[in-house]
Amino acid sequence: MSDWTTRLGQLGIVLFAAAVATILGWLLFFEIPDSLVELLGVLLVLGTVVFGVRYGGRLAEYRFPSYNVAEVAVEGPITRDGGRGPLPTSGGGDAADDIVDRIEAADDDSNAKALLVKLNTPGGEVVPSDDIRLAAAAFDGPTIAYTTDVCASGGYWIASGCDELWARDASIVGSIGVIGSRPNVSELAAQLGISYERFAAGKYKDAGQPLKEISDDERAYLQGLIDDYYENFVERVAEGREMDPAEIRATEARVFLGEEALELGLVDHLGTREDVEAMLEDRLDQTVSVSTFEPQRGLATRLRGGAQTVAFAFGAGIASAVRPDDGFDFRF
Repeated sequence: MSDWTTRLGQLGIVLFAAAVATILGWLLFFEIPDSLVELLGVLLVLGTVVFGVRYGGRLAEYRFPSYNVAEVAVEGPITRDGGRGPLPTSGGGDAADDIVDRIEAADDDSNAKALLVKLNTPGGEVVPSDDIRLAAAAFDGPTIAYTTDVCASGGYWIASGCDELWARDASIVGSIGVIGSRPNVSELAAQLGISYERFAAGKYKDAGQPLKEISDDERAYLQGLIDDYYENFVERVAEGREMDPAEIRATEARVFLGEEALELGLVDHLGTREDVEAMLEDRLDQTVSVSTFEPQRGLATRLRGGAQTVAFAFGAGIASAVRPDDGFDFRF
């Protein structure tokens, strides 16, 4: 369907709805206002016209959709529930399940011939990140990931499930690695007269418990988990990006600016959003119009993010924040 056909179809439906609403309103509420009551009737007519135009616009959009590309954004730390705190400054992104639902809705929408995945995220939890990656990979059509500021860790994991990754010259890309950490407050606890008494079943159940010194066996056990996470991450990214795993390991979990990421093969193209749309127009052989699939956001939600995203991108590394009950913290 051509752009002119779509526009004329939409305009025709809107004008028809407005005409019908005007006639019905006039007949229902009065013809010529000779009194206050009749004037009120005219106002009601106008209200009916407005309603008719709005309804007609929605009907026109449904009958003659003006978009052929769906866009879904992944912004902020990736968590199952969005990770929002009670204060606007506490940071948080959209819940991963909601993002998956939007991608699946785009896949079910026959008007969406391609999917844009906008990435501005430092990463987050591993399984929610993988859920988003799988949903993007399952989209029936071209899937293009493009990053604005940050595509690190879990964000890069998601991008590896798309056909292409675009970035800006100054975008931060990479952080393909794993980090594990534990606070050690055993000396402070001893000074305060706090002791740790173990009641556990299983040798490594309390490995990483911050109130006790870690043993060599526990250290080796936890490092083994980190190594396994890392190998899994490298293999998934290498498969999605069609790269040698050795090339991924050679990045040493560093982040790169867009131009260097392109040279390393971590990014397919550099360009702006307009460049991405121009590429899609060539691929789809039609003018591109994008519809953003997003939830309604309140003011508090829009104020969140920012500093936490940048700090997490540089300091944390990859896609997960798994906090088992033993006090050890994994992030990949």
